[in-house]
Amino acid sequence: MSMNQILVVDDEIGIRELLMEILQDEGYRVQLAENAGQARQARSLSRPDLVLLDIWMPDTDGITLLKEWASAGLLTMPVVMMSGHGTIDTAVEATKIGAYDFLEKPIALQKLLATVGRALKKGEAQNLQGLNIFSLGKSQLITDLKKRLTQIANLKTPVLLVGERGSGAELCAHFLHMPNTPWVEPQMFSQLSESPNELLQQAQDGLLYLHEVGDLNKQEQKGLLLLLSKLEKFNVRLVCATTKDLPGLVEGGAFDAGLFRSLSVLTLPIPALRMHREDIPDLANMLLSHMVESKESQPREFSVAALNALRNHVWPGNMDELSNVVRTLALTALHDDITQEEVTSVLFQFKVELSVPAPLAVQPILLDVPLREARDVFERVYFEHHIKLESGNMSRVAEKVGLERTHLYRKLKQLGINFR
Repeated sequence: MSMNQILVVDDEIGIRELLMEILQDEGYRVQLAENAGQARQARSLSRPDLVLLDIWMPDTDGITLLKEWASAGLLTMPVVMMSGHGTIDTAVEATKIGAYDFLEKPIALQKLLATVGRALKKGEAQNLQGLNIFSLGKSQLITDLKKRLTQIANLKTPVLLVGERGSGAELCAHFLHMPNTPWVEPQMFSQLSESPNELLQQAQDGLLYLHEVGDLNKQEQKGLLLLLSKLEKFNVRLVCATTKDLPGLVEGGAFDAGLFRSLSVLTLPIPALRMHREDIPDLANMLLSHMVESKESQPREFSVAALNALRNHVWPGNMDELSNVVRTLALTALHDDITQEEVTSVLFQFKVELSVPAPLAVQPILLDVPLREARDVFERVYFEHHIKLESGNMSRVAEKVGLERTHLYRKLKQLGINFR
């Protein structure tokens, strides 16, 4: 008997009751909401394992509610949209915001159960982080960024995303990715010089994302130029990101001028976190509530002074750094109400982490937490220390820490470390 909780949101009583009957027969627990207001209330009380959400509702339409949840960081469960007037555009828009799938009414029984089963599996597998472009903030800068991304979403032109490390390039690239098409993100750039055609075949009709084109060597740049000439043939959209000064690299002869010209036809700057500080309190609260909801952390809240301290920090590591700081506070704060002092102390640790040997930097915070949490905190600092030491060269890191490459990648992913 499955104990998964499903929230059904639909303004038609007949459909609500029919769905409830079918899903209860399959052993699911079902909660009903007849409009967006009731759905909001249900979501604020607990996180369902899945939401079936009607698009056309009298008070607030489903797409607007979905956007609301996404920007408040509440989209931590899979959502399947339902509509009797489903257009392909609406389905695409919903999946971009973060919906898992789309069902057209009248809904066929087998299709409903298959979709529900898949969505619940996906929710369990991902422990959905709920992070997407809509959760970068609501400030004018981020609103403008979303508008620009929306304007170029349907083009096939290669895009160059320029911004500091950790400022959200990958979230922007995911926004440009069409649902249900391949997403290819090579970890090893050597594939560009060794097998560019293979990359194109994998990404056919989808998106190829390169996370730091400033690191490409001469051979890899040649491979990328060749690949650019075949994008149309394979119907692939290329999205590249960089934190480097590419015009400077071109001037110094380290980056091919022709390649830079081709990549920078459509360039989008991503603002650093300190440029939209007004978003920081919401972002911190959202990251913390993810950890609480996924039971990674006991229930906690930031004090107003703690949120102010976070807002006033410079954030050289942007969203990645904020995420690591919130995680550390969630696991190591001594009280449920996280204080300004604790924020200041953790921010100081992140500052000195570069110069202090990792075990010393992490030791004081490891003694009052359960062993599993202490081990995670230690491993995070340990791996980040070695990645910095080897300037991100993963072959050397693997050698140094004595792990096989795939095992190392799996470990870093599990710890939430951005190893690019």
